[in-house]
Amino acid sequence: MIPQTFEYTAPATLQEALGLLEGGERKVLAGGMSLIPAMKLRLAQPDEVVDLGRIPGLKGIAESGGRVRIGAMATHHEIEISAAIRGQCPLLAEAAGRIGDVQVRNMGTIGGSVAHADPAADYPAALVALEAQIRMISAGGERTVEASEFFLDAFTTALEPGELVREVEIAPQPAGEGYRYEKAAHPASGFAVVGVAVRVRREGGRIVMARIGVTGLASRAFRALAAERLLEAGANAKEAAKLVGEGEDANSDLYASAEYRHHLAQVHAARAIQTALSRAS
Repeated sequence: MIPQTFEYTAPATLQEALGLLEGGERKVLAGGMSLIPAMKLRLAQPDEVVDLGRIPGLKGIAESGGRVRIGAMATHHEIEISAAIRGQCPLLAEAAGRIGDVQVRNMGTIGGSVAHADPAADYPAALVALEAQIRMISAGGERTVEASEFFLDAFTTALEPGELVREVEIAPQPAGEGYRYEKAAHPASGFAVVGVAVRVRREGGRIVMARIGVTGLASRAFRALAAERLLEAGANAKEAAKLVGEGEDANSDLYASAEYRHHLAQVHAARAIQTALSRAS
């Protein structure tokens, strides 16, 4: 497959890139793991591609102001092996290590994945469970949105025209917090047929905090609020897992029906909760 003819621009500064995105049919190129295949299939036909690869300051991972800040151009592999993320947000590192294959993890970026908002992507479940914030920037300024409000629908986010994802901000997970990312991976693509990210914290033998993010099941990542509340009320993993996906309109395709996806969500949620509890101290 060959994409249609397009212009290619590689700005040297963030301001230059933002200026280019103010108008016209331009697409942003980060790692290219989603955009390039879409262009080859002509599902995306931009007049111009703006490559962010040469812009300094978009790739760093650092702890600042009591939060872990991950630049949009940080690759999945860099996130997986980052000492700061493994130490402060291990759930995200675990999710990053389950993305695609080695080639995808070496090229794909968190900003590109988040902005693309594939309903079967791995990051959204973890980001929702971590209550992460997505920081966006445009020529007119910056704003921040909670991850749970950023993912609106399949391939649809809170990004406005002319905006870029600048970084992802996450509060460190407290010491002793249990976590787990479980997924049923599609055998061909590696995408999550269903993926479940769980955080739990226990005090005095009872669960005082539970966060459950789900991807792949519906048209966007979401928190399983009913299951969270049941865990915090004293239910066990299997009982809470039965509520994961309750009321959600599940995706259905040739590989997995809506009914099967609901079943997978409950099975993997129970496994994720049990592992997270075993890790919690």
